[in-house]
Amino acid sequence: MRLDDVRKEYGDATALDGVCLEIRAGEAVAVMGPSGCGKSTLLNMVAGLDRPSSGTVQVHGQDLGALNETGLALFRRRHIGMIFQFFNLIDDLPALDNVALAAQLTGASARQARRRALELLDELGIADRKDIYPAALSGGERQRVAVARALMNRPALLLADEPTGALDSRSGEQVMDLLIDLNQIGQTLLIVTHDPHLATRCASRLIEVADGRVARESTLEPAA
Repeated sequence: MRLDDVRKEYGDATALDGVCLEIRAGEAVAVMGPSGCGKSTLLNMVAGLDRPSSGTVQVHGQDLGALNETGLALFRRRHIGMIFQFFNLIDDLPALDNVALAAQLTGASARQARRRALELLDELGIADRKDIYPAALSGGERQRVAVARALMNRPALLLADEPTGALDSRSGEQVMDLLIDLNQIGQTLLIVTHDPHLATRCASRLIEVADGRVARESTLEPAA
C-alpha cells in the first residue's frame, strides 16, 4: 500500500495534508492520533471509500484513482478486508451467512461461500455459534464473526478501525491475539486506534498523525 502526497479537503477544511506512507506486504502498522487528526480519512482513502483531492493511493499494485465506483467496489471486495469498532454485521442473518455473504458478493456460489465461512469460524473458535444471530452473540464473538467476514476473500490488506473499542478487556485481548496471529502468518494489517496498548501489541510500526500530516514514525518491539 502506498500513499503519495495525498491531500483531502472538505470545503475549507483540510483533513489530510500531503500524506506519504508506504506499507510493505506482511507488515502490521498502527495509526494513532487525536480525534479529528485525519486517521479515519486516511483509512477511507486506503479502502477506496473516499477519493483524495490530490495525490495517489495504490493498494496491491492498483492505483485506486484509475477505478470508477463500480471498479472500486469490486476491488474492495476482492482485495481489502475491513473490521469495524461496532462490527457492522447484518442483524437478520446468522453468523455463518454474515460471513458467507462477502464471498457471494464476489460471485462465489452459496455452497462454496458457506464452506469457506464455516472453515473460518472454526479457525476462530466459534463454529458452534454459526447459526446464532448477532444480537445473541457476545461482543467478542461478534468481532470474531466480523474478522471471519473480513478474511473471507483472502484480502491483500486487512484494515481495522478501532477493532477493540467496543469490547471488554478480555474480549479485546482475544481480538489482539487474533490480529497478532494473522500477521504472523503473513497478513498485512493497517490498524487505526486510540489505544496505545493495541498498537504496541499488534503492530511493528507506529504512524502518528497530527493535523492531517504524518507527525512521526517509530518502530515497535515485537509482541511477547
